[in-house]
Amino acid sequence: MRVRITVNDRVEEHDVEARQLLVHFLRETVGLTGTNVGCDTSSCGACTVLLDGESVKSCTILAAQADGAAITTIEGLAGRDGSLHPVQQAFREHHGLQCGFCTPGMVMAAVSLIAENPELDEAGVRLGLEGNLCRCTGYHNIVQAVLAAASVAR
Repeated sequence: MRVRITVNDRVEEHDVEARQLLVHFLRETVGLTGTNVGCDTSSCGACTVLLDGESVKSCTILAAQADGAAITTIEGLAGRDGSLHPVQQAFREHHGLQCGFCTPGMVMAAVSLIAENPELDEAGVRLGLEGNLCRCTGYHNIVQAVLAAASVAR
C-alpha cells in the first residue's frame, strides 16, 4: 500500500507492506536510524517518536496507520542550524545517558511529557517516563535533565 507520511518536515511517500511497523519504515525505508529497535514488544521505549506531537512507541504502530501523519524522530529535533533542542541540551549537560541506546526514545518521550505538563516534579518525571527503560543510568541524571529542560520550557 502507498503511504504519505511527513517525517521531520519532509514528505515521504512510499509503498509499504501492510504489516510493516513504523519503526522499520523509519529505519529501513526512510533511512533514519536514530530511532532504535529495542524489544519489539513495546516494553522498552527505545523506538519512541512523536506522532502528531505525541509520543508513541513506533514498534506498536504500523506505517499504514501513520499515513497522513507528521512524525518527528530524534534526527528532526535539533534546529536546522544544528543547535540542540532544550531536552537534548539538558541530557548533555546533566549526563542523562551512558551507553546511549535508550537516549533517542527517552529524549522523545521527555519532549512530549514536558509539552503535556511543563510543571513537572521528580515524581511526575519518573511516572511520565516509566514506559522507557534504561539499563545503565539508574535514572537520576535523566530525571534531572528532564526537570532542567522543563524549567526552560516554562
